[in-house]
Amino acid sequence: MTIRNPAEWGAAHFKSWSHGLAEAGHAIAPPARDRAALEPTVRRIRSDDLRDALRKGLHDFMACRTDVLFIALIYPLVGLLLAEVVFDENALHLLFPLASGFVLIGPFAAVGLYEMSRRRERGDPVSWVDAFGVARSPAFGAILAMGAILTAVFLLWLVAAQLIYMATLAPLAPEGWNAFVQALFTTRAGWAMIVLGMGVGFLFAVLVLAISVVSFPLLMDRRVGVATAIRTSVRATLRNPEPMALWGMIVAGGLLLGSLPAFVGLVIVMPVLGHATWHLYRRLIPE
Repeated sequence: MTIRNPAEWGAAHFKSWSHGLAEAGHAIAPPARDRAALEPTVRRIRSDDLRDALRKGLHDFMACRTDVLFIALIYPLVGLLLAEVVFDENALHLLFPLASGFVLIGPFAAVGLYEMSRRRERGDPVSWVDAFGVARSPAFGAILAMGAILTAVFLLWLVAAQLIYMATLAPLAPEGWNAFVQALFTTRAGWAMIVLGMGVGFLFAVLVLAISVVSFPLLMDRRVGVATAIRTSVRATLRNPEPMALWGMIVAGGLLLGSLPAFVGLVIVMPVLGHATWHLYRRLIPE
């Protein structure tokens, strides 16, 4: 056994990542003759399955706690950075849309956690390095494409939030945190902004839940394309409306609690939900 120099190590990893991107064409749009065979079966589940997924997700978190915490620190730091940007740019009205954006991009951000749960499920040793093993997957290109879709949805949500603000509270032009909060909760325009924002945000959250609840785990687990992964995720949602609605509330509530105070709770909430999502996928899609 020898220690490879950095150039050799980098070349080896670049080769594996390039192979993943080369496979992206098939992964994103497989040939028509393969599509029927690739359509996965979707199971019906119950609320007990959600509890089981959360229990297994918590076990994965506890088993890999030191490693997962190291990775999950990214999320509260990003949250604090976003909050700092909002305050610096005097755009307080975007603080909540940015914070709630974790719901929209969370499935993509958690792909490393899915990989760790997948390896632990197979009985393989797990470390934080394995979270980056997704980059060597043949589905890496498709995963990036799916991530780009969620990122686009997130950006559309920010545009919608800005438009809602301009149509409601903007004419009052409150300056500073105290003035903004006062105008938000004591004026008709402020309450209109709250109600419209929550309603539109709910629609964005439902969209993301429907197209992504099993998409990323499925792309990692099987040789399917993005279109197949999205269709399967939508079918899983439509076949299990009540459990999926409950799962959406669990995710939204967990991320909301994890955002307080100052996003620090996401250190625990994000990895638990990420691991649990993998186990929920196993419940929804039979092997």
